[in-house]
Amino acid sequence: MIDQATVDRIIDAAEIVDVISDFVTLRRRGANYVACCPFHNEKTPSFSVSPSKGIYKCFGCGKAGSAVSFVMEHEQMTYVEALKYLAKKYGIEVHEREETEEDTADRLKRESLLAVSEYAARLYSETLFNTVEGRSVGLSYFRQKRGFSDGTIRKFGLGFSPSGRSFAGEPPLDTFPVTALRNGYKRENLLASGICYEHDGSLVDRFRDRVIFPIHSLSGRIIAFGGRTLRDDKSVAKYVNSPETDIYHKSSSLYGIYFAKSAIAKAQKCYLVEGYTDVISMHQAGIENVVASSGTSLTVDQIRLIKRFTSRVTVLYDGDAAGIKASLRGIDMLLEEGLEIKVALLPDGEDPDSFARNHGGDAMAAFLDAHETDFIEFKYELLSETIEKDPIRRAELIHDIIRSIAVIPDQIARSVYIEQCSSRLGLKQEMLFSEVAKARRKRIESGEYEKARRSSVVQTVADVPSEKWDDRRGEDIRDKGAESILDASEREIVYYLLKFGEFRMTFEDSQLYGGEAPVMEITVSQYIAAQLKNDEIELRIPIYRKIYDLYYSYRDNIPSFGEDPETLREKIMRRFVNCGDMEVSRAVLDITVEEYNLNIKEYVKALIPERNVIDKNVPKAVLVYKLKCVEYTYRILSEQLGQTGDNAEMDGIMKQLKLLLQIKNTLLKELNRFNS
Repeated sequence: MIDQATVDRIIDAAEIVDVISDFVTLRRRGANYVACCPFHNEKTPSFSVSPSKGIYKCFGCGKAGSAVSFVMEHEQMTYVEALKYLAKKYGIEVHEREETEEDTADRLKRESLLAVSEYAARLYSETLFNTVEGRSVGLSYFRQKRGFSDGTIRKFGLGFSPSGRSFAGEPPLDTFPVTALRNGYKRENLLASGICYEHDGSLVDRFRDRVIFPIHSLSGRIIAFGGRTLRDDKSVAKYVNSPETDIYHKSSSLYGIYFAKSAIAKAQKCYLVEGYTDVISMHQAGIENVVASSGTSLTVDQIRLIKRFTSRVTVLYDGDAAGIKASLRGIDMLLEEGLEIKVALLPDGEDPDSFARNHGGDAMAAFLDAHETDFIEFKYELLSETIEKDPIRRAELIHDIIRSIAVIPDQIARSVYIEQCSSRLGLKQEMLFSEVAKARRKRIESGEYEKARRSSVVQTVADVPSEKWDDRRGEDIRDKGAESILDASEREIVYYLLKFGEFRMTFEDSQLYGGEAPVMEITVSQYIAAQLKNDEIELRIPIYRKIYDLYYSYRDNIPSFGEDPETLREKIMRRFVNCGDMEVSRAVLDITVEEYNLNIKEYVKALIPERNVIDKNVPKAVLVYKLKCVEYTYRILSEQLGQTGDNAEMDGIMKQLKLLLQIKNTLLKELNRFNS
């Protein structure tokens, strides 16, 4: 962990124009700078950098943030890595928290294993290029069999592990463990790295007599290896991969992610293939936004690694129908994580490796654009060939597709797929909505989904379940209600909090005191917090709730909390913009930054009219939000009323609905006072 004082020094030193200019050519436009966005393809500049505010925002793709978040986004670094990059740029010494003995031991062990892996990669590469056996066996395979150029071979660090036998009259080459021990690497680290194993008291290279494919971490460190035999002996495994180690976890690693991450982020699409050579051949052909699961079943951690850079994935399959059917579970996992999935089936006899080599990058890109299809169409075509006259198997196919749709978290996407499925299968949408709803409910009841939090919309109806189902439409009413009913009003609450949180409101509250009301002074943030707390209301849209909670955390931890409101606002906004959470930074800037940026004087001047009406607008916004919460709860209870057959339960719901109507009428009267 980097201590906060060092973080603050780095942020203070990082001039956003200076930082972004290292990667993008900026042109001055008034008080700001503009450029074509580096995160998406465009011809007209929509990427704006404000030196006075220390932020950037693209009004085309929506990317926004600070100097730190720009480095994170552009270079695909973590928050800490970006801070260290900027510290090095500005000559700032990074102070991290003091390590415990256990921390130190873990770090030294990891560094030792990384050092062993990187040494092995260098040795394998040198063997490939600089020895008779390496050139004759390994290099000829890569060049002639696979068509890799020397530049591609060096880029991916490909190598060869000697057999330990004499070759072409040459004496046998020393194997990796012999060379590593001679150069001072410890036996226990050679074993712990997974490169070596012990046999009859001696160390053996796990990858001996194989061509080598190093596996890189997201940051480019070598963490593992894959080795392919070139022998025809059927008793020898074709591929051998590193075992799990302290630095390598198969379930969270993807082959090629280090080389592909920038291309994935820029193209906003990731091609997912199976093997090492698929990735390398596509890279060499110019298609760099590609990664491989390396022959293992796709995992949630691997999917989330892809999701860091894009939400769009195209899965490439060759013509092996059996292999495709075995891997369809991976598509459902991708869908469940909220990714947009396309599938492309290559021609018979082709795989991504051979297609890229035989046709080139342009032809392959054109083929993929023309032939990628959505998963429903693909699954139907794959599984329906022999079932048209078999109603039982047709029903199984329909249920299989319904299960896939049911895992999709976004209700709009589910609805679109249901409409498509209805058209493709000739089934009524109502029936499909109902079946999808049943499948989703079954998953929840079986514990596959985390139970939704119970609603506390207002104190009088705090026990109303927030998750009810509409079997006809197949939708989660909680999701739909929160997004369609509460989104705009929660966004407005957050807007006033971010823009005017520490400005003081002056108002009379005759409703509370009766008769002649006293004049009260309270900050906007205090007023909003008190109003929501009194009615036990909590923001329900996750991103707005996160911003809300962070605001009060930042507010309570900023020193010298006695400065003028505008200065405090700037300090809080600075924390948000540099918090390291890209989603939060982007949402905050999206809420508060207008497309037409003003200089500081114009910006402050523009705020004055809004400041003058916050005494009216903030209480009005809070009342509107309370009204929306009541409408949201009323809707849930109404749906529950239509689904229950229990008389006692119906009576209880009717009483709560009546009470909600009374609350709604009270809130409407209050709103009329502000509208008059």
